[in-house]
Amino acid sequence: MSCCHIDLPQPGCDGAFTVDASRITFGRGCLAEAGERARGLGMTRVALVTDARVRRLAVFETLAASLRRAGLEVIEYAEVRVEPTDVSFAEAIRFASDARVDGYVSLGGGSVIDTCKAANLLATFPAPLRTYVNRPVGEGQPVPGRLRPHLACPTTSGTGSEVTGIAIFDDLALGAKTGIASPLLRPNEALIDPDATDTLPGPVVACSGLDVLAHALESYTARRYTSRRAPPTPLARPMSQGGNPWSDLGCAEALRLLGVHLQRAVSDSTDREAREKVMWAATLAGIAFGNAGVHLPHAMSYAVAGQVKDFHPAGYPEGEPMVPHGMSVIVNAPAVFRRTAATSPARHLEAAGWLGAEIRGADEGDAGPILATRIIDIMRALAMPNGVSGVGYAEEDLPALVRGTAAQERLLANAPIETDPLTLAALFRGAAAYW
Repeated sequence: MSCCHIDLPQPGCDGAFTVDASRITFGRGCLAEAGERARGLGMTRVALVTDARVRRLAVFETLAASLRRAGLEVIEYAEVRVEPTDVSFAEAIRFASDARVDGYVSLGGGSVIDTCKAANLLATFPAPLRTYVNRPVGEGQPVPGRLRPHLACPTTSGTGSEVTGIAIFDDLALGAKTGIASPLLRPNEALIDPDATDTLPGPVVACSGLDVLAHALESYTARRYTSRRAPPTPLARPMSQGGNPWSDLGCAEALRLLGVHLQRAVSDSTDREAREKVMWAATLAGIAFGNAGVHLPHAMSYAVAGQVKDFHPAGYPEGEPMVPHGMSVIVNAPAVFRRTAATSPARHLEAAGWLGAEIRGADEGDAGPILATRIIDIMRALAMPNGVSGVGYAEEDLPALVRGTAAQERLLANAPIETDPLTLAALFRGAAAYW
């Protein structure tokens, strides 16, 4: 099925879109380029930011050795928390302020890269964290200027943080995730080496891959840029500007790749082709959503992850309860896309087809059920929990989940449907269980 999507600006709305991306090097073995890349960015004294698990891996030694061969002074920080909080951000900011580095290299998943972004920002422009946090949780003040150079090196194939200007954390007082969004947070360069995913456990590949799937689906179905109010100045155009022809390209290819390779990458760690293709899909979807924005599944996920009770997933470090980000997103997705399909049936059907659903002979009324069913099939194949009830939530938790979601104004503004507390409650009820 193919459809020609034409964007015509609505009165008073934007007629242009902006494309931004980090410089990217993709390919097996490219982590060995880190030293020359960092030196080329002007670094001499480097903060190497990671977490305790990655610190023990061979890829860390590969990266650190490359930096030292280039003559760079390396100051290590391996205390990043998986699913960072405002408290763990503050610890990294203190490290960065004391270290007095002139550049940053991050090696890890989205938690590491996001923590590095926040440390770079607050060490460069000291202020209370909430100064820069998105409204209504924070003040939403703009980043004052350019940060120290940042070379991001992902070790998971999912968040896309290496190519976005977004840093997400758990606000412990709010009981939900929130974040900082600015083009100036985007890493200057990214080294995306599929070798780094060879040792990832299957459950981690599943969660990170489902985050990619959600990035692509949400960006492809987001409110179009031509329906967003025109900015007062060109520089005020938001990063989450809505779906656009550039983001559509990355979303389409990412979904096609995931439809073929995601289950293979999860089930067989020796399937290097599948893991490489999923990492490339993550890169494409990261660039896409970094220029379009995501919407309801992610907005809901920030409450699901932020209010976790006692759930702990297989394949993740033992310790505190957590709902991994990709899992917290995908448990909401079928309910959301059933609801949003009426806004762009052709797009929802196309997406289902790229993911492997049979769409021949389908009409517009079938779009929501077909896409939702295909997502559910993928969730079951990858051993995901059965909706939000599967990660520990019940009817009595709805008010808190709705409040946590309602605080995500940046994401809700990108949704193709209008949202209010009743709509959000209905979506969470629809996401309670799927089978």
